[in-house]
Amino acid sequence: QDQLVESGGGSVQAGGSLRLSCAASRYTYMGYGLGWYRQSAGKERESVAVLYKGGVTRYVDSVKGRFTISKENAKNTLYLQMDSLKAEDTAMYYCAADDSPSALWAGRGNYWGQGTQVTVSS
Repeated sequence: QDQLVESGGGSVQAGGSLRLSCAASRYTYMGYGLGWYRQSAGKERESVAVLYKGGVTRYVDSVKGRFTISKENAKNTLYLQMDSLKAEDTAMYYCAADDSPSALWAGRGNYWGQGTQVTVSS
């Protein structure tokens, strides 16, 4: 069964850090590229960071130098380390998986988690 489960969200002050986790089934983890996305109130969902199957990463400009996407094979888990958080990072964060690189960055992944809320207070 393809399943993605996010965790690690919470409330933090601006300048703080959080690490999000996305636990995936072995099949999904090994077979697909994985990404993080976010959606805040009144805005469209945007791609934050993706980790393609070959190991290449891609970030949206607004998080470059602050966020790091990585994975831990032994745990079938994708991470998003978020440092120097800003109020504008407040959003529901989702992870997704897809075997198409273009679909993954475009946020059209086949498999999605339920999301974890991140709130940054200024």
